[in-house]
Amino acid sequence: MRISVAIAVYNEESVLPELLCRLRNVLDSIPGSHEIVIVDDGSTDRTAHVLLEESEIDPRIAAIVLSRNFGHQAALTAALDQVTGDVAIVMDGDLQDPPEAIPRFLEKYLEGNDVVYAQRIERKEAWWLRFCYYLFYRLVGGLSQIRLPLDAGDFGLMSRRVVDAIRGMPEQHRYLRGLRSWVGFRQTAIPVERAERFAGDSKYSGWKLLKLAADAIFTFSIMPLRFAAIVGTAAIVLSGAYAAYALYVKLFHGETPQGFTALIVSITFLAGVQLFFMGIIGEYVGRLFEASKSRPLYIIARKFDGRAAYSALREAKAAGAAGGRAAV
Repeated sequence: MRISVAIAVYNEESVLPELLCRLRNVLDSIPGSHEIVIVDDGSTDRTAHVLLEESEIDPRIAAIVLSRNFGHQAALTAALDQVTGDVAIVMDGDLQDPPEAIPRFLEKYLEGNDVVYAQRIERKEAWWLRFCYYLFYRLVGGLSQIRLPLDAGDFGLMSRRVVDAIRGMPEQHRYLRGLRSWVGFRQTAIPVERAERFAGDSKYSGWKLLKLAADAIFTFSIMPLRFAAIVGTAAIVLSGAYAAYALYVKLFHGETPQGFTALIVSITFLAGVQLFFMGIIGEYVGRLFEASKSRPLYIIARKFDGRAAYSALREAKAAGAAGGRAAV
């Protein structure tokens, strides 16, 4: 069995040596010819230089440098496009996803699961950030038309057929853990403790987290559009009821209901609701516009790949060993 590890990094020069050291230790303990595919998502530090040095030392490493920063999900897609293994392990490059969990993924895969994902437990972030993550997963899970696992990130294992299915999806705004669930097949979770960052700061700013949440909601749900219809229907019913009440008071009591302030508040509230849902509709329309342009998800600037030479060397050694046994 050939294992591919797919990683996206951005400004992680201080983490890469430790990450690759731990990955090598894990892969060396598993029989077979394995590979590590790392995509540099347009880093501005020495990440690309470190990757070049590491790929010269270890031919199992394929280092891909993108022409600019395309985003974490696009970089992971680029890594998945380059893997050649029977299974792919997707993980972050900040060591919050421990490489030592890979053998546990393989155990579940050998039991017949095509997808084995990590269910994050005991996160080390600030309490308010953990609370936001908690709400996010449950909001997306409640709105989605498919079952999305709770508290599960990108860290996990996918079989070859799952990887091929995801590679065939031309979506511009990608939420890989959602695509992984949409593909189907047999899936299971294992609990993995979410470690602290080994070094550096998180590259996911508040804005990027909101963008990822929007991609998850608008890619896997049309409930916001349905909610707009529900709110519009409720506004029609309430306004009709108030009109009937005003007519009744005028005809049978000879009075006109007072409430200039209430009228202004109602008008401004409904105007705000209309603008809000126009923004939601605009999100869907904008995504259709982005998809219609058919631009590539990423552009590769450089690639350092020693996997072919490494595989040829292993095959030559295996053939030599087989010839030696035959001679004996």
